Amino acid sequence: MKLIWLGHGSFRIETGNLVLLVDPWLTGNPVLPEEQHEAAVANATHLILTHAHFDHVADMLPLARKLSCPIVGQYDLMSYWNEHEHLDTVGFNKGGTVELGDGVSLTMVPASHSSTFGTDQGPKAAGSEVGYILRAEGRTLYISGDTDIMADMDWMGDYYKPDVGILSAGGHFTMDMAGAAYAAKRYFNFKTVIPCHYKTFPILEQSADVLATGLPGVDVIEPEVMVPIDL
Repeated sequence: MKLIWLGHGSFRIETGNLVLLVDPWLTGNPVLPEEQHEAAVANATHLILTHAHFDHVADMLPLARKLSCPIVGQYDLMSYWNEHEHLDTVGFNKGGTVELGDGVSLTMVPASHSSTFGTDQGPKAAGSEVGYILRAEGRTLYISGDTDIMADMDWMGDYYKPDVGILSAGGHFTMDMAGAAYAAKRYFNFKTVIPCHYKTFPILEQSADVLATGLPGVDVIEPEVMVPIDL
């Protein structure tokens, strides 16, 4: 399995014959050069959405049309897009699991954040924010999505036992590096932790040193944009 950071909260995950794009943000992403956009999304088989803020959803509909692949996400928003945008969607909800093919499964779990679209009439609710448990190639990944520390991490760590954590850790909008380290140590038994949702803007944390220091014995990998990580 290869995991490729596209900057911010966006990832490309290659496993078997599948290419999963998690919250692929291209338009306006300051750390993903335009000349790398095509490579970032090439041959995608699924688009996976955690919530509807612009830095996660801005390219979702155009990519679904361009790549002719389904959007996988929270039921309410997926149903709306299927009905009104005439797109192929896979809608499910927290606690549910969908099979993506090649022995890969995706389970929806809670997150603690918000999920809205900006409109001329102000923000509009768009389903709810979520995270995911991804099982592939004998590995179990926890994709936190945008979230703070939450008590639900206790049962998620105990029940799903993920060995890889992809954690939002930039602060201001999500937990920061110290918070992510605390959550990982208290609630999980990760072998590998990959931070995200940081470095993008000056308001966010720029280094994962605090996370690495707080997790001795855990392989904390600071991702580089478009550089594959082998899991």
